[in-house]
Amino acid sequence: MTGFTFDPTPRIVCEDGAAARLGEYARELGARRVLVVSDPGVVAAGLVAPALESLAAAGLEPLLFSEVQADPPQASVEAAVALAREAAVDAVIGFGGGSSLDTAKLVALLAGTPQRLEDAYGIGLAEGPRLPLIQVPTTAGTGSEVTPIAIVTTPDDQKKGVVSPLLYPDLALLDATLTLGLPPRVTAMTGVDAMVHAIEAYTSKHRKNPISDSLAITALKLLHGSIRRAVQDGSDLPARRAMLQGALAAGMAFANAPVGAVHALAYPLGGVFHVPHGLSNALVLTPVLEFNLPAAQGAYGELGAALGVGGAAGFVDAMRALVADMPMEQRLTEVGVRRQDLERLARDAMQVQRLLVNNPREVTYDDAFAVYERVL
Repeated sequence: MTGFTFDPTPRIVCEDGAAARLGEYARELGARRVLVVSDPGVVAAGLVAPALESLAAAGLEPLLFSEVQADPPQASVEAAVALAREAAVDAVIGFGGGSSLDTAKLVALLAGTPQRLEDAYGIGLAEGPRLPLIQVPTTAGTGSEVTPIAIVTTPDDQKKGVVSPLLYPDLALLDATLTLGLPPRVTAMTGVDAMVHAIEAYTSKHRKNPISDSLAITALKLLHGSIRRAVQDGSDLPARRAMLQGALAAGMAFANAPVGAVHALAYPLGGVFHVPHGLSNALVLTPVLEFNLPAAQGAYGELGAALGVGGAAGFVDAMRALVADMPMEQRLTEVGVRRQDLERLARDAMQVQRLLVNNPREVTYDDAFAVYERVL
């Protein structure tokens, strides 16, 4: 490597209770009429109401779009964009898990322009300008609050991404108190998702660099050291804080050193079978690590040393044991996949070449089929 580019989110606030000052942060960006983008579960948990109150107390006019769906369908994103355009909002706040944050990015991007969502799919096709954007995660997983990527499920069940520096928010606001009481299964799925981001950033064939490497190792140490505690005790604030910071560091890492085969093979599980993204990653993680091992001995050895679990083989064993410990499905049959579905999954995975090219080892159709077969 003779040079590299690293693009970070311009401002990050990480502080317990910081969400109570959301109105102040939005006003600093010049906002007046703000659309908060969230999902029914986060609203029902009572997390959004204080945010709306903070915005109103700061003299702003808050509106709420609360119909975000998991693995956001294109129609759901377009509905949020339509509301933002009709209401003439001048700022957007994503408040929730990765689906809410991804939707908020696209609303901020498209609300002030005539560009259609389908014309923005791909790398560098977003036109902008976008509205001011604040991202407030309520799970520790996707790292979407600091990435320039938004993933949408198209009407034909494909996962397509909008990738553009325009999607970096103006502010990522991390408040670990918002993640207290997150159910064990959700904690597990999102936590493993964040670990996959770190692992794949560290082993990426393209754009891997010293800064992304440092962030990936920091993320893995934080996540590996806290995920079991966070799963076992939803009120463990130090563990929740470490998880949130780990997910942030992993997000910054893979925003600059893109992910590979784990994500490529996970996408069809989400698009076709509507398996939550973190669970999809967890299901294929171990067999992909084993497949990559001949080409990733050095990198996996370094990650194993950082975690104190031995060399490359020890790292793979540690990840296998961690996933097995998590309170979530462990086999594809448990999420509705049948043997006759494996051919379609492998075919669909091979269409995700934008990610497969980053994998440390080339993946063929037969390789993808074998990975799915291992965890059927």
